[in-house]
Amino acid sequence: MSNISDKAVVSPKAKIGNNVTIYPFVYIEDDVEIGDDCIIYPNVNLMNGTRLGKNNKIHQNTVISALPQDFHYNGGKTLCVIGDGNIIRENVVINRATYEDGKTQIGNENFIMEGVHISHDAHVGNLNVLGYGTKVAGDVEIGSNNIFASGIIVSPNVRIGDCTIIESGAFIEKDVPPYIVAGDYPVKYKGISQYMMDQMNIGEREAAHIANAYRLVFHGQDALLNVCNQIVQQIPEGKEIDNIITFLTGSKLGIITKM
Repeated sequence: MSNISDKAVVSPKAKIGNNVTIYPFVYIEDDVEIGDDCIIYPNVNLMNGTRLGKNNKIHQNTVISALPQDFHYNGGKTLCVIGDGNIIRENVVINRATYEDGKTQIGNENFIMEGVHISHDAHVGNLNVLGYGTKVAGDVEIGSNNIFASGIIVSPNVRIGDCTIIESGAFIEKDVPPYIVAGDYPVKYKGISQYMMDQMNIGEREAAHIANAYRLVFHGQDALLNVCNQIVQQIPEGKEIDNIITFLTGSKLGIITKM
């Protein structure tokens, strides 16, 4: 059984799990699925293509699976898929994907603060904090365990690795590798993210290897591919180093520069 206000507008075609609370003035369209134990606060709009997992809290005036703000969208059936245990605060907009059978995807246990906009076809991992007023453009990829401060703008097609801290007001046009702190306008490398590595129980030895890898990346003059080869040759193997190399070799936009 679920607790659905009689002042909410809920399509009879929507699929709603057990123990879901839906407050007054919520609007839910036909092609919507809501998992168990979700709370949908007043004035939320869940549009066609919404897929909510379990135990999500969606706060006031949020719009999930809004039409993509993309001139290429032609009305096809696309999705906005959100995992489990997310907190999505007030006035958030998340667009569904642009192309037929595509999806915008949000993982698990993210904390998305007031006024965030996540555009079409963006993919966001798990356990991220997206701070007040952050704007994420289309086709952006964000890893897991990141902290975004307030007022950050992420341009289309940017990739952001795991365990980063992005400082307030950053404007990001290039890829941001994992385990670093980045800030300024436009964004620049400011050092390794010791706080996030501590949170992830990355040991001192591994942290030192990460720091040495980024000395090669940001303080040398070689091309990125050559730097990756130097990391392989000079830095001991480990999952964090492998993550860095995989990220760097997969970059199409190039990476941010140092201060």
